[in-house]
Amino acid sequence: MLPKFKRILLKLSGESLMGDKNFGMDPAVINQYAADIKSIIELGVEVAVVIGGGNIYRGMNEAESGIERAHGDYMGMLATVINGMAMQAGLEKVGVYTRLQSAIKMEQIAEPYIRRRAIRHLEKGRVVIFGAGTGNPYFTTDTAGSLRAIEINADVILKGTRVDGIYTADPEKDPTATKFNSITFQECLSQNLGVMDRTAFTLCMENKLPIIVFDMNKPGNLKKVVMGEQVGTVVTP
Repeated sequence: MLPKFKRILLKLSGESLMGDKNFGMDPAVINQYAADIKSIIELGVEVAVVIGGGNIYRGMNEAESGIERAHGDYMGMLATVINGMAMQAGLEKVGVYTRLQSAIKMEQIAEPYIRRRAIRHLEKGRVVIFGAGTGNPYFTTDTAGSLRAIEINADVILKGTRVDGIYTADPEKDPTATKFNSITFQECLSQNLGVMDRTAFTLCMENKLPIIVFDMNKPGNLKKVVMGEQVGTVVTP
């Protein structure tokens, strides 16, 4: 049986790397993610990854921290590169070839982001990790993920979270929340469901790029999603 998707962009939150910790990274989580990504690479799926930086630095309120918003956003971008390097190490430990590309030049540790080069790496079976967001302040890593997915002509964005899909409300706070198996972009907007930030979501909607939200912390789920099984929630044009 062939995978449903040939090329994917996997969007992970920085917080997901924490596992049960309050800060930083849990090696067990990185190892599990690496094993799951390897399982779909072996199916011939081309994989790009964008990881947030919230486990290391989350842009704080300027009034509280005294750090200007743009300055804080650059700090967050550097955090995503640290996470990208950790994910790169985890993948290479299990024998997966990778390339880390950064939207901010840091030649000793990452290639600069070049679209054609990224696509060529994917065609050669390497996992490409995109770090430093878009390289611009005021944009989230969700937006970076949407932008990169469109640029590399990905078939889908897989948004790996700790929740198993999109619900009518936050299931961790509201026990009566019900899950959607599929939902349209317009329904998400009309019901004000925070799947991604508005800029990222609009980019996907305008380019008819589907999003699947699923629980990445359950081993094997990534492979099930790629094979087309009903896991998580599909957001369709």
